[in-house]
Amino acid sequence: MTSDRDIANKTWASGSIPVSAEDFLTAIEKKIPSYLDKKEDDEKYIEPQRKGNPRRLSKKEKAIRRALSRL
Repeated sequence: MTSDRDIANKTWASGSIPVSAEDFLTAIEKKIPSYLDKKEDDEKYIEPQRKGNPRRLSKKEKAIRRALSRL
C-alpha cells in the first residue's frame, strides 16, 4: 500500500501489486458494517451503474481490483 509513484513503479517491476492508500481505505471502509460507522455522509457521490462497458480494463487495473477484492 503506497501513494508514492516511484515505489509503485518498482513494485510493478518486481511482480507485486501496489495498491494506493486511498483505494485501500475505501475497500476497508466498505467492509465495516454500517451500524459501526459513526460518520454520516449523506452527500456522498454515487456513481451510476453502467451496463455493457465497451472498454476493457488494463492488466494493472485488473490486478489492483483482484487484490482489493481479497481483503
